[in-house]
Amino acid sequence: MTKARRDGLVLLFLGATILVLLMTYLVNSTSTAAFEDFKPDYYASRCLIEHGDPYDELDVLRVYQAEGGERPHEAEMDREIATRYVYPPTAFSIMIPFAWLPWGPAHLLWMILGAGGLVFASVLAWDLGADYAPILSGALCGFVLANSLVITVLSNPSEIAIALCIVAVWCFIRDRYVPAGIVCLAISLAMKPQDAGMVWLFFLLAGSVYRRRAIQTLFATIAIALPGVLWTWCVAPHWFNELRANIQAFSLHGGLNDPGPASRVAHTLIDLQVVLSLFKDDPRFYNPASYLVFAVLAAIWGFVTLRSGFSPARAWMGIAAIVTLSLLPVHHHLYDTKLLLLLAPAMAVLSAEKGPIKWPALLVTLAALAATGDISGTIFFQLVDRLLPPATGLAGALRGVLVFPVPLILLAVGVFYLWVYARWASRSSSTVAMHPGRSNT
Repeated sequence: MTKARRDGLVLLFLGATILVLLMTYLVNSTSTAAFEDFKPDYYASRCLIEHGDPYDELDVLRVYQAEGGERPHEAEMDREIATRYVYPPTAFSIMIPFAWLPWGPAHLLWMILGAGGLVFASVLAWDLGADYAPILSGALCGFVLANSLVITVLSNPSEIAIALCIVAVWCFIRDRYVPAGIVCLAISLAMKPQDAGMVWLFFLLAGSVYRRRAIQTLFATIAIALPGVLWTWCVAPHWFNELRANIQAFSLHGGLNDPGPASRVAHTLIDLQVVLSLFKDDPRFYNPASYLVFAVLAAIWGFVTLRSGFSPARAWMGIAAIVTLSLLPVHHHLYDTKLLLLLAPAMAVLSAEKGPIKWPALLVTLAALAATGDISGTIFFQLVDRLLPPATGLAGALRGVLVFPVPLILLAVGVFYLWVYARWASRSSSTVAMHPGRSNT
C-alpha cells in the first residue's frame, strides 16, 4: 500500500470515527428519534407474522400498542409514521427475520448492520476511486460518512439498501465475488427499488457480461422477494390499493411527504417537486414536470450507455450521472443521498484528467455532498434562512430555492456528469483517465 492510499484511508476512517462518536452520543442522550424509521418496517412485519394486514393502519396500530412500541404522549405524526406502511411487500422477505426477534435485539442488530454496512460500502467506494486519486477519494467518502448521522440514528432501510447497492457495484466492476454482488443488489432492489433500480438498469444497458449479471440479479430479486409478496397476498389480498392509499395519505397537502410549501418536512425532501411547488403548489403541475425533466435526461443517458463501449472510467461517469438524477423524479429524503458515495470514483477519475475539467467537477461534486450532508447542509440551511428576509409571491419562491437548493444542485451535478459521459462516449480507452494510478491527489 502506497503512502497516498494510507492517507486516503486515514481520511475515510476519520469520517467513520466522527459518525460513530456522534451516533453513540445521540442514541444515548435521547430516545425520541432513534430507530424511528425502523419502526414501520418492524411492526408491519410483526403484524404480518400475526396474520394481520400490514397495510391496514389499525391492524398495525394494534400490534404497535400491544407490544409496547407506543411512547407515552407520543405525537400523532410519530404514531402515523410507525403504523402507516409505505414499502412494497418485496421488503418483507428481508424484514421478517428481524421481526421474529423482540424489539430490543432487532433494532440494535439493524442499527449495527446499517452503520457497519455504510462504513464498509464507503471503504469499497474509496477503493474504486483509489486507483486514480486515493487521497481525494478518501476525503470525499470520509466527508459523506461524517455527515450520515440522521440515516444511522433513524435506522432507515435506505442505509442498508444503499450499502448493498455499492457493494454490488464494487463486485461487478472489480469482477470479484460476483455471486455475492448479485445477492446484494437483489436484496437492495427488494428493499428500496427507487434507490438501486437505476444502477441495475445501467448494468443491463451496459451489455456484455454486465447485462448477464443484471439478468441474474433480476431472477435473484424475484426469488428473494416472492415469499414476502405471496405471504402478503394471502393475508391482505387488497394490499396494492391499501399501499397506494397510504402513500397518498402521506402526500396530501400539508402531509408528511407533501413537497409543497405547506409540508412540515419539505426541507428534508430532495425531489424536483420541492422546487417546482414553490412556483405552483399543485401536484398536477409539479409531478408531470418532474417526470418530464427526468425522462428527457434518462433517455439521453440510456442512449449513451447503449452506444458506448464499456470501460471502468466511462462507467463511473454513467453511474454518477444516473444515481444523482434518479433522486429527482420521485419521493426521496436527504438520507437517500448517501448513494452519492458513488460520485467519489467518478471524481477521482476526473482528477486524473489533463485539462481544466477536474475543477468544475470538484466544484459541483463538493456542492452536492455539502448540501446533502447532515451537518454541512444544516449549517448552510440555517445561515441562508436567517440572512434572507421573508417574502411572498415570486420573491418568496426564489427565497425558498435559495434556502434549500438541494434539488437544483443535484440536477446540475447530474447534468454535468451526463455531459461528461456523453463527451466520453466515443473516447479511446488509451486516454489518461482510463489508466488508474496516474495521480496521487
